[in-house]
Parts: sequence; C-alpha cells; structure tokens
Amino acid sequence: MDRLRAMELFQSVAQTGSFTITANKFGISATSVSRALSDFEHSLKVKLLRRSTRHVDLTEAGEEYARHLDGILSSINEAQNSITAISTAPQGTLRVHSRVMFGVGVLTPLIAGFTRKYPDIRIELILGEAKVDLRREQFDIDFRIAPPEEATLRRRMLFHSERLLVASPDYLARHPAPQSPEQVPAHACLAYLLPGDNFVWRFRLGEAVQELEIQPRQITNNGIVLLELARLGEGIALLDDYTVAEDIAAGRLVHLLPDYRVTNTSFEEGIFATILDTPMVPAKIRLFLDFVAEHVAGGNRRFDNFYARQL
Repeated sequence: MDRLRAMELFQSVAQTGSFTITANKFGISATSVSRALSDFEHSLKVKLLRRSTRHVDLTEAGEEYARHLDGILSSINEAQNSITAISTAPQGTLRVHSRVMFGVGVLTPLIAGFTRKYPDIRIELILGEAKVDLRREQFDIDFRIAPPEEATLRRRMLFHSERLLVASPDYLARHPAPQSPEQVPAHACLAYLLPGDNFVWRFRLGEAVQELEIQPRQITNNGIVLLELARLGEGIALLDDYTVAEDIAAGRLVHLLPDYRVTNTSFEEGIFATILDTPMVPAKIRLFLDFVAEHVAGGNRRFDNFYARQL
C-alpha cells in the first residue's frame, strides 16, 4: 500500500466528507477510494471512518488522526517544495494575501516589475482586511499592518507607516484648512469604519497626545472609497502615507497639519511580510520579498514603488 497516498485520501475525505469529491480530486473511482481507506484502516488496526449509504463521517480515532495528519502532510509538502526550489529555477505560483490599500497602491505596480524579471513565477494576489491562516488557506505570504502573534509564523518588517490627514484643493478652497487639531472636528470628516460607535482621531506632537471625537460626514469600510471621496472634495480623510503619496506629489491632495502624527488606531503600525516558519524559505518567496523590500523598505524608499511601472 502507498501509505502517503492513503494519508492524502483520508485527509481529503475528512475535509470533504465525500468519497466522490475525493475520487474526482485524485482522478480515481469512489470505489477505489473506499477500498484504499479500508486497507489503510486494516493496516492501522483502527476504525477511522463511519460509512453509510448517504454519507461518511469520522470516528473519534479518525478525528484525532486527522488533526495530526494536517501538520504531517503540510511538512512533507514544505520539504518537497524546498528541495524543488533548490534544484530548479524559481517558478510556479506564489499566493499572496494583502491589505487592500497596500495591495492596490504598492504591490500591484511591483508585481508588474517582478514578473518581468521572473517570468516563470506567477503571482496570485488576494486582497482583504482580515489576516489569513497561511497554512490552512495555502498562502505563501500575508502582508499585514501588525506583527503576527502566531508561533508558527515568521515576520519581516518592511517599514513603519504613518497616517496623514489629507483633503483636496477643491475642498480647501471652500473650507479653510485647519490650523490646529481642535479645528478638525468642525470639518466634513471622512472616516474608516472600525468596531465601536465612536470615531476618535489621535494627534501627537512630541510626547503630547490629544484625542478628538469626530462626527463623520461619510463612513466606509474600504480605503479605496475613502481615497476617492477625498479626491472628489468631500472632506478630510485619514489615510496611510503610501496610499496618498502619489496624490500629494501630483497636487491632487494636500497634507494637513504636517507637524502632527495622526492615527485612528495605533502610532506603531507598519507593513509586515508574514510567512510560515519553515526550515528553508522557497526561492520564489525569498525573491519576491527581497524585490518588495528593495523598493519599499526604509525611510521614503517605500514610495519608490510608484516608479516600478518603468522597471
């Protein structure tokens, strides 16, 4: 019996609850799946599955075995990928997850330059605000705004980020720019939706921190919408520096109260590249992280990505 194949078949049945789905995935018949797992149970001398005419589920022993098996098969795949990465040129699919605004404003132009340099590596970019489970959802990299807390992950900090208060020249022509934080709540404020009922912006000058509650004119849970509203002259928005750098440079937005640091969460956020903590980092992951870091890490270099279109 091919023990590894039997383990893979069992894992699939445990996840899907179906011999048929597993059979289609592996290109064999449902009968072959059932027979292979029966032989596997016999070799282990334990019942893993309860079968009926309509469905299949796990025994208590099967549930325990499935929990251990996820880590075992993942380690085997990681080892195989590492050896492949050493013996072959960088290639294959690189699955990347990122916060929306960093993915749109920074990663997208960089990916264009990276794939021209490494045409055999295909980037699959998925955007979302929530962090992902790298192992379970099979992502290679997750770009987060806070360091990972999971013990099974390693991180690479690319840069500290700042949030900037911005407004369009059109808005400021109608509403004089605030000269102090206390004047900000009187303006039309554009807010990002966070948990809770209150909208609080925090201003730091030196060591002094001032918190001001605002009553937003517009609220959204999407940074792209917030940026567009600011461009349209709807009010003052609080957005990440890498999101608005190009608009400020082009004169589409104006940086307000530049002497203050401003945030709606923490002053300590940044962009962290998060990967699985494995003995060897596959070449495609290492090359992509090095390429991104080359363009964004340290000081104002994080804005160099806007020139990546010319790479």
